[in-house]
Amino acid sequence: MKFSWNKSKKPKLVLAPMSGYTDSAYRQFIKSIEPKTVLVTEFLSADAIYYKSKKTLEMIQFDKSEHPIICQIFGKKIEQFVQAAKVVEDLGYDGVDINMGCPARKVIRSDHGSALVKIENQGKALEIVEAMSKAVKIPVSVKTRLGWNNAGGLLDFAKLLESAGCKCLMVHGRTTQEQYTGKADYEPIYKVKEELEIPVLGNGDVCSAQDAKDKLGNLDGLLVGRGTWGNPWVMKDIQNYFDTGEVLKTELSMIEKIPDIQEHAKLMVKVKGEERGVMEMRKYLLMYVKGFPGAKEMRKDLVMVKTMRDVERVLGKLLPRLRRG
Repeated sequence: MKFSWNKSKKPKLVLAPMSGYTDSAYRQFIKSIEPKTVLVTEFLSADAIYYKSKKTLEMIQFDKSEHPIICQIFGKKIEQFVQAAKVVEDLGYDGVDINMGCPARKVIRSDHGSALVKIENQGKALEIVEAMSKAVKIPVSVKTRLGWNNAGGLLDFAKLLESAGCKCLMVHGRTTQEQYTGKADYEPIYKVKEELEIPVLGNGDVCSAQDAKDKLGNLDGLLVGRGTWGNPWVMKDIQNYFDTGEVLKTELSMIEKIPDIQEHAKLMVKVKGEERGVMEMRKYLLMYVKGFPGAKEMRKDLVMVKTMRDVERVLGKLLPRLRRG
């Protein structure tokens, strides 16, 4: 069935795009925990796709188990965006998202990412949305922020994005200048939803089912990003709240988590090969053991793992200690 932001069940649960984290292995892992999750790739350069960068063309690959999956791209040149969108459509993605929210200095210095929300760049942003919407049949969405340094112009910009062909608007509740500091502000996002007909999703500081309950309001769904770090099982809790209205918290012991952690590592190896996969898995392993007794000692071993066998050995060393309580 063809994916549609407007027709798919609400509230929607979306894995937020995170550079260096939401690769195919992590997306597949999240999907195995909560199958109803809509997945979004790491942000990928429209220019790199346009010029057929080998690295980017590797990153853009996905597994059929990931549907529905959205490819997020960034840049500033209309032609590159259009051609990249066509590549994304041909690869079988369910949608294409335009990154207008990344606040990283190296990104906004080039007028990419969140720089597109600046007043002087909004005309180009709208042209990009319109051109992409005409070029492909899959839905074009936009992920943005409250604004450059305040939320004063968010509603007007959102209305223009909708008119240009945007089929879903995802808003992180911070400005570009705030980066990831302070608390996400959802009030301006609720006001946008009151005025738009397309789905509007909120993003920021969702780390539990209770957070989802507190922040959903009148929105069509939520994105969860950093809240999954070390706790991907939170996606199941949030989807359960969306389905039943019950606020539950999955309380897994480390013994119960180990098989899932090993599965994540296996996916990394499958997608990226053993050497690179295990190397990149280290950061996740450190997150998984955070807060557990003996974690400090374990981290010394985890940052040194080089093979899947190393991962299993280090996690295996933990089991006797956990069983003793």
